[in-house]
Amino acid sequence: MKIAIIGAGSTYTPEVIEGLIKRKDHLPVEELVLMDIDERKLGIVGGFVQRMVYHGIPSMQVRMTTELDDALKGASYVLGQIRVGRLPARYLDESIPLKYGLIGQETTGIGGFFNGMRAIPPLLHIARRMEQLCPDAWLINFSNPSGMVAEALCRYSEAKVIGLCNIPINTLVDMRKAVGDPNAIVETVGLNHLSYVTSVISHGVECLPELIEKGYCGAKPQNLPTCAFSTDCLKACGGIPNGYLLYYYERERQLKNQMEATKTRAQICMEIEAQLLEIYQDAKLYKKPELLNRRGGHLYSEAAVALIDSLYNDLKDMHTVNTRNSGVLPYLDAEEVAEIACVVDRNGPHPVEVKKQGTPHMIQMIQTVKAYERMAVEAAVHGDQSLALAALMSHPLIGDFSKAKACFEEMLEAHKSYLPQFFH
Repeated sequence: MKIAIIGAGSTYTPEVIEGLIKRKDHLPVEELVLMDIDERKLGIVGGFVQRMVYHGIPSMQVRMTTELDDALKGASYVLGQIRVGRLPARYLDESIPLKYGLIGQETTGIGGFFNGMRAIPPLLHIARRMEQLCPDAWLINFSNPSGMVAEALCRYSEAKVIGLCNIPINTLVDMRKAVGDPNAIVETVGLNHLSYVTSVISHGVECLPELIEKGYCGAKPQNLPTCAFSTDCLKACGGIPNGYLLYYYERERQLKNQMEATKTRAQICMEIEAQLLEIYQDAKLYKKPELLNRRGGHLYSEAAVALIDSLYNDLKDMHTVNTRNSGVLPYLDAEEVAEIACVVDRNGPHPVEVKKQGTPHMIQMIQTVKAYERMAVEAAVHGDQSLALAALMSHPLIGDFSKAKACFEEMLEAHKSYLPQFFH
């Protein structure tokens, strides 16, 4: 078994290695290839990974490369975790929109849109090289915006693709903790970063109404705002929204918080990343440092490696992933990507029937944002500026054409070197 990590210079990579070490008895990985175009970060992170592997799975060969084809050739599983333009580009995604009175965020709104515009072409290139070099491999992508990227990969490549995020696994853990039942059955509906808990059944009893009455809205990851949804908001939704919906339901407050903040999340992440890279260079270190948990990717490794375990060992267990809807959510097309619970075996994810489909409000939100994602994918693939603006006008966080156009033009210029499709 060969695993290739594309974007392995990410300070998240040790999370994945920790997961592989934990499951070494189930996953006989012979070769791990770390690929990145940033040689400095690859060298630092790769050196730390080699020490982790030496102490945890000494039989596994680890090597580093800056060549994509070298990494992909003969791979069994490919993990995509790229960030085009790195954290400085994320800083622009978060800061430029604020000038126009728009939310600045890396996965939603106009910031998320530009992250997608940069990420989709290179990820499609990776998928197409996989078609040639490792056609049987699974591409497990957690490059953001994960849902939009999965939509593009499923629509425009023949590669075997699964989109992944840590929000679903955190939601499951959190809801089970809230009802004090590690086996509670939790149902969610929606898209990546736009999902709702529609049912929490413990010992045969539906607990969601009680959770809503208590105003329970889930724990927040490090990278999300701390303010919570009101009980009235939860009742209006008819379920528990994931934390990213604070940008929709508390828009003015979130915008005010962003305007008043002394640092953007990207700047905080740059500081954490610099500290982590410093820590990783300690030749005696071979275990993941606690600081990594502040980076916002808690349980990513668990989600990614557990998924590989299910695919390789034909486990037929449940994972919530981004994959073709296949009719499970009747209000989306069967070919459209949703974030849904699936049974995963060696043939991939098989969507599971959803009993609680969501309220009319949830359905409307999901359909609206999916329509935006479809247009955004087409704009990314074809470099179509009119379609890009149409997508932005459809997004619930934008709407206003003059704001959208002015912000779009500034961000297009700021990210020009990463957006050749718009300048051909």
